[in-house]
Amino acid sequence: MSKLTSFTTEVFEETKSAEVNETTEASRPYRPIMPDGNAVEKLVFKFAFLYFFIQAVPLDWKFYKTLFSINWLELHYGDIFNLTRYYPQFIEGQSYLNWLIVAAIAAIGAGIWSFLDKKSRDYNTLYYYLRVIARYRLALGVIGYGFLKFYPLQSPLPSISNLNTNYGDLTHWKVFSMSLGIVPNYESFLGLIEIFAGLLLLYRGTATFGAFIVLLFHGNVFMSNLAYEGGEHVYSLYLISFALLLGFYDLKRLYFLSVEQTVLPDKFKPVFKGNLKQGRLLLKSAFIFFFVFLYGYKSYAGYHTDPYQYPKTAGLADAAGIYNVTEFRINNKVLPYSATDTIRWKDVVFEKWATLSIRSNRPVQLEHSLTEEIHKDEKLRNYELAGAAGRHYYGYQIDEAKQQLVLHNRNKNYATETLTLNFSRPNNSRIILTGTDQQNNSIHVILDKINKKYLLEEAAKSGRRKGIKL
Repeated sequence: MSKLTSFTTEVFEETKSAEVNETTEASRPYRPIMPDGNAVEKLVFKFAFLYFFIQAVPLDWKFYKTLFSINWLELHYGDIFNLTRYYPQFIEGQSYLNWLIVAAIAAIGAGIWSFLDKKSRDYNTLYYYLRVIARYRLALGVIGYGFLKFYPLQSPLPSISNLNTNYGDLTHWKVFSMSLGIVPNYESFLGLIEIFAGLLLLYRGTATFGAFIVLLFHGNVFMSNLAYEGGEHVYSLYLISFALLLGFYDLKRLYFLSVEQTVLPDKFKPVFKGNLKQGRLLLKSAFIFFFVFLYGYKSYAGYHTDPYQYPKTAGLADAAGIYNVTEFRINNKVLPYSATDTIRWKDVVFEKWATLSIRSNRPVQLEHSLTEEIHKDEKLRNYELAGAAGRHYYGYQIDEAKQQLVLHNRNKNYATETLTLNFSRPNNSRIILTGTDQQNNSIHVILDKINKKYLLEEAAKSGRRKGIKL
């Protein structure tokens, strides 16, 4: 008796076949991997087992580099999210070539496996383990994104700069993200669906329902990413592949149920004994505690103290808003307002955080942020400028003693661009900036705040059913 067979006998047992009157195929004991299956069926199973095992189980050294670099005493919700988002990447970035590499490795492994093991007939135990791995990997993925939506972190409310950017200057992805951001309750509902599906996947009896929800939900996510030119279509299809694997297990039973024929329940019943039973419960409890309760709490705290899409550092006090450029001088020469001038500024936005954006006719080489990345370093948080032309975005440091702002262009395509500007505030609605630009020209700019109302804010104040005047 092989080691695998003896282990199977010790740990697992099957319930007796149910007695039914019907003699249809649906009423016979259902075995997804038949003990007497042909060589092709066995080879396909071995390939699938190795393929999904490599896709799910972290074998990449980069994963462990990330794992051991985490400061566990100051755990951030982004650290947990990064763990949930693992998948093997032999080629950096979002690429289906990684799948082909995994498939090639699995095919070679399946061939070697078949050559070395020609006697095994029953693969139900391995199929059970494969479904366990798939269930928990898929649960990790959807719960990881679920909390980012439940506490609307993934798509926040648009910034003042985004609200004052022409529609034609926004990419399809940016429009989609902003459209989701203006309805935070709907975003939270979407997150709740993902969390619910993830919880269903943690239990064998409800895993098929969870997989079905993931298929519907991430099928929509996949199509949305294709339609709006997002970058998460590879990862969403990755999650869909695991949902398909889990759904396949009950596909035959579901078909016979749909045509109102008798169907036997899942007959393969695991029996855990002794330390194995205790270890299983301990691991499952630790998984739920860490990736559900702790991650949920950390995400909640992050939503209130450190949303990851925008910088955290506070901007110039009481300056947030949009400002008209009343006067613009360069090298002591006044430039009149012009819709085509690439030098003169049109308007300036101060955000609540330390970002200042300038609208002009100067071209913008777009920066994109199409995949979900949570950065602790504020300099890497580029959501507000990603996918938006028409403006140049600057992070700034304030020197209150010198009444000075040091601006750095936050677009990585203009990483060397720096402006040093002194500021004065004659009154609450005017800011005067003087200093040098990126080409060392002297500039003098008078900014007057525009008392602009926004539909989103007015709707929140008055209620959607009441009239709104702008």
